[in-house]
Amino acid sequence: MKRFENKVAIVTGGSRDLGRAVSVQLAAEGAKVCVNYFGSEAAAKETAELIAQVGGECILVKGDMTKVADVKNLVAETQKAFGEKIDVLVNVVGGMVGRKKIAEQEDDWYDIVMDVNMRSVWLATRAVVPFMTAGASIVNFSSLAARDGGGAGASLYATSKAAVSTFTRSMAKELGPDGIRVNAVCPGTIATSFHDIFNTPENRERMKGNYPLRREGQADEVADLVCYLASDEASYITGANIDINGGVFFS
Repeated sequence: MKRFENKVAIVTGGSRDLGRAVSVQLAAEGAKVCVNYFGSEAAAKETAELIAQVGGECILVKGDMTKVADVKNLVAETQKAFGEKIDVLVNVVGGMVGRKKIAEQEDDWYDIVMDVNMRSVWLATRAVVPFMTAGASIVNFSSLAARDGGGAGASLYATSKAAVSTFTRSMAKELGPDGIRVNAVCPGTIATSFHDIFNTPENRERMKGNYPLRREGQADEVADLVCYLASDEASYITGANIDINGGVFFS
């Protein structure tokens, strides 16, 4: 029997990069997956095609996870397709948005960055938890930046991801008595469009020399960790923020 047979999963930001890898792997292992997307319908359809190729089942639901109405609709569409109970929530939505030193940050910059990284996790969790029962699991996406403060111009990104890490620990305490586990993954440099946008090829090559494994991670490797944490194999792991960064160490 597959690990997620007869289970329902929601993946916010599930249409590309890390979210796509998670969505496809969950589906390949038997989950019925609601793939949330916002920016690109074409990317979402590509993800659905990949899920079909592995014999999985999914629906695509467009929505801005920083908006209450869109989050409620995401849950409603999932339940319409797959039933009321939700077994897995993976909060992938997030991003750096841009690099700005503190003196360059406009008044609304704080809200923009905190909303996409923290508010999205809070809203989705709040909306889904009432439909979870014992054995359910939430996996959040934090970051290496939450631990080391991030790179240049990423102060609010790092801060928002640190908030996700703390929220993960808090929810693990709150939901643990109900048998619901909450964990987070903290990726380092993973070969995705995130670093295509916010990094340079030269800096990425330089950074590899600092990693004990001397390479960037792959999206499938992160998906492996997410699916492990979401599965019954991790039944005694909760409140953890697990690093996946090729061996980068920090104080």
